[in-house]
Amino acid sequence: MNEQNNRGIPDFEGYSPTEMQYILYNTFGKNSPIQLLELSEPDYNNIPILKQIKYLLKIIDEKGELRLTAKGFLPTKIVSNIYDQGFIKDEMIESGISKLYKETDSMSINLTRILSELSGIIKKRNKKLSLTKKGKKELNDNRKLFENIITTFGTRFNWAYYDGYGNNQIGQLGFGFSLILISKYGSEKREDSFYSKKYFSAFPLLIEQIEPSNFRPREKQASGCYSLRTFNRFLDYFGIIKIESESKWNSKKFIKKTELYDKLIKVRPHNNGL
Repeated sequence: MNEQNNRGIPDFEGYSPTEMQYILYNTFGKNSPIQLLELSEPDYNNIPILKQIKYLLKIIDEKGELRLTAKGFLPTKIVSNIYDQGFIKDEMIESGISKLYKETDSMSINLTRILSELSGIIKKRNKKLSLTKKGKKELNDNRKLFENIITTFGTRFNWAYYDGYGNNQIGQLGFGFSLILISKYGSEKREDSFYSKKYFSAFPLLIEQIEPSNFRPREKQASGCYSLRTFNRFLDYFGIIKIESESKWNSKKFIKKTELYDKLIKVRPHNNGL
């Protein structure tokens, strides 16, 4: 039985069931094939979501505490201030289709506050935000802050929160497997469907979590869900892939890893003796 669990499986890109357990449930742990590397300080500045979170932390740190709106969101002036830094741009806002007034008008700014709370670096009390002891420490430690944010994003934030694909685990379950796929195949520009096929070969049952539709086959919906969550709202926010489209309205999407990827993430091949 032990030998079987340590045997490489083609649909797992050659990793064994034992290794896949680490990839799924202890993604960056010492026994996982995926390890986070320490970057130089300038390289941490190439991670958009990290820069945006740090910017918010510095605002809160300078003020001591930040009063939220009556509904518990960031004040509109702070929202505009963060967005104007240009860390993460919103296509709908940039094209003029929607306007930026409040925190929830920008998904990335809303995500910035949510991740900061979930990761324990800020706390909310009496409709005011302030830094925790952990937050004050990590504000000056990019490596710890980054590891906290990416782990929180992968394991505690609900990836289904911002889309209409339903409350399922597509993309989030096995996000480490997606990192492996990018490591292995991301040097060349490839269509997003190349990755979704490999992802669903490893996790076929996830397709069944998509509600059937008369307008679009379930497999197509699952593929679109995976692509949106994994590429647009995870890897791109962390600066480790580049997304290209043939044209603005063309649904074809091409993915390539950035230089930052290999500086940040080390993936080892299947180890038969694990």
